[in-house]
This record gives sequence, structure tokens and C-alpha cells, in this order.
Amino acid sequence: MFYVVMGVSGCGKSSIGAAFADAIGGVFVDGDDLHPVTNVAKMAAGTPLNDADRAPWLRDVGAAFREHEGEVVIGCSALKRAYRDIIRDAAGGPVAFLHLHGSQAVIAERMATRADHFMPTALLDSQFAALEMPDTDETAITVDIDQPPAAIVAAFVAKTGKDFA
Repeated sequence: MFYVVMGVSGCGKSSIGAAFADAIGGVFVDGDDLHPVTNVAKMAAGTPLNDADRAPWLRDVGAAFREHEGEVVIGCSALKRAYRDIIRDAAGGPVAFLHLHGSQAVIAERMATRADHFMPTALLDSQFAALEMPDTDETAITVDIDQPPAAIVAAFVAKTGKDFA
């Protein structure tokens, strides 16, 4: 199974994704590392990416699943259904989306305290504006981030052991 830990910037995709991968004996890939240099520069300058900027990156995210064996977990915002569709198409196998959901206030507070990340807090509004919650016909689990990381990982581990229907 392939897993995408998704959500707006600052929700914990990297830390939760890595911990979830460890918990299931999988491999974690940080989707931020797959961004072209031009995307990183654009975001660092405070300019939101558009769909044309994101499309090659999303294809690379999906393709990254095929570079590893076993359970693969990738942290990627996957904010819109169309983005998730691109990832699913490029993955070549089933993808479950693990959505880290939280209030804008909680996420803004977390973003303000993290160091050495290219995404400025100023772009959080654009992230929430773009976010389309996973639909009922998508393989997705949503967990609230306003709890300890271990509880979030435990919830994902428990829920991925069940039918997503």
C-alpha cells in the first residue's frame, strides 16, 4: 500500500509521516524534497504555487512510490482532489491519503515556531483556500492534529488496518 500524509503546510506531514512509516515498517519520503528548485524559490519568496507549478511535482510524488519496495509513505500537501488524482495516476497502485486536519490558528502557531523551512506563514491563507477535504469516494482517513503526535500515529495505524469504505 502507498500512503500520502497530506494537509496544509505546518500540519506535521514530515514528522507524522516519518513516525507512521516507522510504525508500519515502511519507508518515508518527504515530498518537499521532490519540489523543483523553482517551486521552492517561489514559495520562499511568498508566492503561492499555481496548478502548473504543482503538476510536475505531483507526478514526481506519485512516481516516487515506484522507487521503493513495501510500504511507502510520502508527505505531500495534496490539497485538491485533482492533485490527489495526479498522484494516484502516477503511483501505479492504490494510494491511501492520511489527512492531518487542524485549525488555522493551531497550524499558524506551529509554523511560527519552526526553523529552516522555506514555506512562510504568510502563505497559510492560500493553503487553506486551496484545501479540498477528501471526498467519501477517496481512500482517506482524517485525524485532528490537536493531540500528541503519538496519538495521531496510533490513530492512523489503527485505522489503516480496517476497510476504508
